[in-house]
Amino acid sequence: MSGSDDEPMTLSSHTLAALQEFYGERDAHANKFEKLKAAAEQQHKDAADGAPEPLSMDAFGEDWNESQFWYSSETATLLARKLLDGVKEDEVIAVVSAPSVFVALKNMLNTAGANSIKPKNVYLLEHDQRFSVFSEFVFYDFQQPIKLPAQMKGSVDRIICDPPFLSEDCQTKAALTVRWLSRSSTEAGSESRSRLIVCTGERMETLVTKLYRYFGAHTTTYEPRHARGLSNEFYCYANFECDGWQFKKDGENGEMLDILKG
Repeated sequence: MSGSDDEPMTLSSHTLAALQEFYGERDAHANKFEKLKAAAEQQHKDAADGAPEPLSMDAFGEDWNESQFWYSSETATLLARKLLDGVKEDEVIAVVSAPSVFVALKNMLNTAGANSIKPKNVYLLEHDQRFSVFSEFVFYDFQQPIKLPAQMKGSVDRIICDPPFLSEDCQTKAALTVRWLSRSSTEAGSESRSRLIVCTGERMETLVTKLYRYFGAHTTTYEPRHARGLSNEFYCYANFECDGWQFKKDGENGEMLDILKG
């Protein structure tokens, strides 16, 4: 063995700096996760003690690589309230790829009075593992739309879905997930009774109304807002009307575009 082989390997200053940055980010991520977990556990304990602190999406930064764009507080609260309106104690709610709605929903349930009717169960289907700090978390990858716990099939009565990407592939697979989850999908000969909300881009309108025709979904008058704004126009589709929205009438979109162009 030559003498040069015995010499210790050295790294350039640039490589060392990059390595230190990598470990620093890894440690910061681990520390943040532990803080989120502790906060979630404390919040659960406070809820049991009757004095819950409200959760906030501020602890979860948006990851644009995950196509994450959180709703504004007002939008998240409205959508969560519509999932809960008229809920029965034997019903199950699923929040698919809309964690800001889940957080708003969780806050409502934690602050509800002792005599308030609450759903039997709530699921958060989400790809981002940071949300695994919540007991309701179920890992979800739209590329494998029905790779979910078997007991969830045909068990959900109220669903909100915000497909992460504005592509036909993602939208179609997300719709398959919704159909698989829906209780009414397993009841042969019965009309859909699942309460459904879908929030996604305006340019997906034709596809979305086709994919969710089984549920009786229509474009509504409500336009969801995002906390940091979003260049893509967003629509809310649903299979029910309420004080938050009505179904859009045929031609209403075209009339609005004419007004804007004029």
